[in-house]
Parts: sequence; structure tokens; C-alpha cells
Amino acid sequence: MTTAQLYKELNYVNHSREKRLYYANLMHDNPDLVPSLLDILFMVDDEISPRAAWVFEFMCNADIETIIPYLDMFTENMHKVHLDSAVRPVAKICEFLAKAYTSKANNKIKNTLTETHKECIIEVCFDYMINDEKIAPKAYSMNTLFLLGKDYDWVHPELALILERDFQIQSSGFKARARHILKKIKSK
Repeated sequence: MTTAQLYKELNYVNHSREKRLYYANLMHDNPDLVPSLLDILFMVDDEISPRAAWVFEFMCNADIETIIPYLDMFTENMHKVHLDSAVRPVAKICEFLAKAYTSKANNKIKNTLTETHKECIIEVCFDYMINDEKIAPKAYSMNTLFLLGKDYDWVHPELALILERDFQIQSSGFKARARHILKKIKSK
């Protein structure tokens, strides 16, 4: 399947779990299609870009290690994504990576995620925290920053500043997650 054919196929992806799972499994069974999926994801002004992001998120959720051959491409380009419906899955994938990296269980992400990858993830998550993003990317980002901040002593103080600064002007969902993260930061 060519990138153009995959692009046409992605027109059939919608918010249903069934469709996203179907195409995530298609990627898993045909890993040669993943670079095309990422090419479409990073067509950041295109209405199909979020659909590629949804599929990529489902693929990573099923098995985060499937991202390994594409970590460079993903982390180098994720900051370009700006459509709300594509930002959320990108932030979620960052959280998947942070959870795998900080997990007690042994996994390949721990050995593959480089300093450069982590720095790109931290940078994009801080961007999501300070930009006018919806609650979901902010929630995923604050958790990602908390987890990766265990390796970078400057991250937790910066995250706490942002959470405290924005606390009064944000939604109840933001406040609930922020309280939880601030409690974890202060208890360490």
C-alpha cells in the first residue's frame, strides 16, 4: 500500500474504537506502512493528520515497543502537530513512552529512549502546558513531565510553577490532575 492509498484508507477512520483498532492492527501486521502513517500524521495542516495520529496512538497503546524504529522521526516532528484532535494522541504517546521508560518492568524503551528523545518529549509537553491546549493534552503532559522529571532536577520545579500559576484559571479536570501531580512533587 502506498502513502496515497493509506491516505485514502484513513478517510474511513473515525472516533470509534473499532475503526482505530482495525487500522492499528493493520499497522502492526504491516510495519512497512508505519513510515507512511507518520508522513500523514506530520502533514500537520491536513484534516487527515489527526486520523493518522489516532491510529498511531492505538498502535502504541497496544505495544509501545512498536514505536522504537520510528522514535527519531516521531520526536523530531511531534512539535509541529497543532490540530487539537492530533495533539491529544501525540501527548498520549508521550505519556506511554514516559510510563514505559520509568516502569519497574524491564522493557526495550528503557534502553532505546535517548537523552535527545527525552528532551524533545519534555519540550513538547511544556509547550502543551503553557499553550492554549485542551485539558487532555495538558493532563497527559503533566504526568509525562512528572515521570521524566525524575531524571531532570529542573523539570519538577518548573512544572509546579506552571501548575500553581494556572490552577485558578483552568477547568476542574485540570485542577484535579494538578492537585495530584503537585502532591507527588511535594512528597518526593
